[in-house]
Amino acid sequence: MSLDKDDIRAAVASNILTEPQAASLMALADSRRGTRENMDGLDEPFELFRGFNEVFIVIGLVILYSGWMGLTGINIFLSDDANISTLIYGVISIVVTYFLATYFTLQRRMVAPSIMLVILMALSGLQVGASLSNLFGFAGASLVAFAVSLSALLLVAFYAVFRIPITVFFIALGVFVGIGALVVQGGVNTPSFNDFFMLTNDGPYAYITIILGLIGLGIALRFDISDPHRVTRRASAGFWLHVIAAPAIVNTIALTLFENGTITAQIILLAFLATMALFAMIIDRRSFLVAGIGYIVAIAITVLEGNAAIVILILGLGLVLLGAKWEGLRARIMDALPGFPGKDKLPPWGLTETSL
Repeated sequence: MSLDKDDIRAAVASNILTEPQAASLMALADSRRGTRENMDGLDEPFELFRGFNEVFIVIGLVILYSGWMGLTGINIFLSDDANISTLIYGVISIVVTYFLATYFTLQRRMVAPSIMLVILMALSGLQVGASLSNLFGFAGASLVAFAVSLSALLLVAFYAVFRIPITVFFIALGVFVGIGALVVQGGVNTPSFNDFFMLTNDGPYAYITIILGLIGLGIALRFDISDPHRVTRRASAGFWLHVIAAPAIVNTIALTLFENGTITAQIILLAFLATMALFAMIIDRRSFLVAGIGYIVAIAITVLEGNAAIVILILGLGLVLLGAKWEGLRARIMDALPGFPGKDKLPPWGLTETSL
């Protein structure tokens, strides 16, 4: 008999183990396997599949849903068909997806099939929402807002039952699209892609992006604080919220400054990206750092032109070294920082890599 990480997470949820005990136990198991020697087990949980059998099942689910769409005529791209049968087929998809999740998620605890089932649930919710919108006489932006909102609410209920971390990513995306559609319905011009990230453009879309990004960041930090040792699914859910919050915040400010084109704006941009990098180190999330890398490359190419290659080379080397020495560097930064509210609730530091 052997225990896996799901067993340890279940023990934490049942108050049999504390989170520090669970983290130590997982680190010991990893060390005995020789996979993570000299590490404390702290990292950003990120797992897409555990074996090719899961990939095999995902392929089967995709083919199954495709065949279901072909057989029933379901159109996931918000069809204008108001036939009641389309609504019924969408409800059947939701019910079937739910029962598949009870098996693959709750019983088998498979990662990739669970992720695929979240996507299928979201698509099924969109279909039901679009069908109801058509029956109610909605069209255009109001149809999109209703369908996306219904799908997001359905995913909230789905997450409450199955706790699949990536669900929060699609919920956040649904909220973003739904609010954008409501703004369009309110009479504001239909946005272009840049409108969502350029604070200097007309319309409220960029402000909506950054406000929702900050809200997502706040929720993600609550997940992080509730599980600083990152041994439960809350940590994984926090990861997915950081994935969507970081680009919303960083891209909106960085693209606005970058498009300004002045030397002053570029200096402010570099200072902002450096602040985001420090913030990423403090909360132990690499997503904010990754979100800003592209702008540093773009600035180098724009300002230095032919000499940009050496800057990009140094940047790449720095990222490799940072990834290799992340914990040790973070420990030094955290030790150097004065006490601030919530510091003791962040992921532990200084447990490994005492020197760089």
